[in-house]
Amino acid sequence: MSDDLLQRGKQIKLAVFDVDGVLTDGRLYFLEDGSEFKTFSTLDGQGIKMLMAAGVQTAIISGRKTPVVERRAKNLGIPHLYQGREDKLVVLDELLAQLNLSYEQVAYLGDDLPDLPVIRRVGLGMAVANAASFVREHAHGITLARGGEGAAREFCELILRAQGRLDAANAAYL
Repeated sequence: MSDDLLQRGKQIKLAVFDVDGVLTDGRLYFLEDGSEFKTFSTLDGQGIKMLMAAGVQTAIISGRKTPVVERRAKNLGIPHLYQGREDKLVVLDELLAQLNLSYEQVAYLGDDLPDLPVIRRVGLGMAVANAASFVREHAHGITLARGGEGAAREFCELILRAQGRLDAANAAYL
């Protein structure tokens, strides 16, 4: 992990996640009745809980809208959920005004072109390992894990490590 990423992670007060391709593997699963289901990593969920327990706020911004994501956000206790919003930078501006935070205090994890404006603007903009190549080129860092397979956990642990809170977050479970 680079010193630059750790330095960027020190000031983070809000971690924002995309859904499809980040908290999931990016595949869309539809049943015959038209309903949709997604799979989420429990490792990612635990990482998000650890981040919130350390005082970092969390949010999801997704271009798609589905009840499955609403249920997942509720289960994890993520307080800020925005779905069906294609212009993620506009959503982030609204959220920053509400929370009285600056871009430098935000970390974002994404995987595709709609995430790029946010990734390039925030203090810590990261891409998952299997993100689109153009997005990876413009991110501050790239996770080792693929989306839906622990990338969000890695992202959360980076922030916790940068803020000197990872050991305490892990010790809480001993």
